[in-house]
Amino acid sequence: MSGAADASLTESPRWRPFTVPNLISLARLCCLPWFVWLVFGAEDRWAAALLLGALGASDWVDGWVARRFNQVSELGKILDPTADRLLLLVALVAMIVDGSLPIWIAVLALVREGGVAVAAVVLAAAGARKIDVTWWGKTGTFLMMFAVPCFLAGVSDIAAADVFRVLAWVFVAVGLPIHYWSAFGYVPQAITAVREGHTARRSP
Repeated sequence: MSGAADASLTESPRWRPFTVPNLISLARLCCLPWFVWLVFGAEDRWAAALLLGALGASDWVDGWVARRFNQVSELGKILDPTADRLLLLVALVAMIVDGSLPIWIAVLALVREGGVAVAAVVLAAAGARKIDVTWWGKTGTFLMMFAVPCFLAGVSDIAAADVFRVLAWVFVAVGLPIHYWSAFGYVPQAITAVREGHTARRSP
């Protein structure tokens, strides 16, 4: 009986750290220094934009792999959005310093990400259960992760720079409102999560 229980526990999504989606998320994080070097070391904005765009697209890939091949894990639910936020944070800060992104867009995006991060810490301290990322949240992040490299490509020396500049504004016009809408959409979930967390602690 004990052996069956142990086997069941190890097969639980919570105990599956070595999955393909988790490795993709780790690879995305490991590419951050490369992106920073491309912007400031090599001063190659086009290559940096390509890398950042690929990292943004890989966010969709790891989610698809997790669902398609039943590799969803509790670690992945934490690692994937963490990688998203760190990628966006590093890209925004780097591009503020580089001067390739309008400051007001960077500030609005950073305020949203900072607010969500602080809220997550407060909810954890309040004993709330973990809140899963919503479709709107993923969509907003996805659009912003393409807007940012388009701005970078828009100030590069490639022939299609003007096209990327237009695309950047399109992605921002759609993605930034969704980014904020999704943040406010977590409020009722947060309230429910706190209540359920308190109920779970009281139950024997």
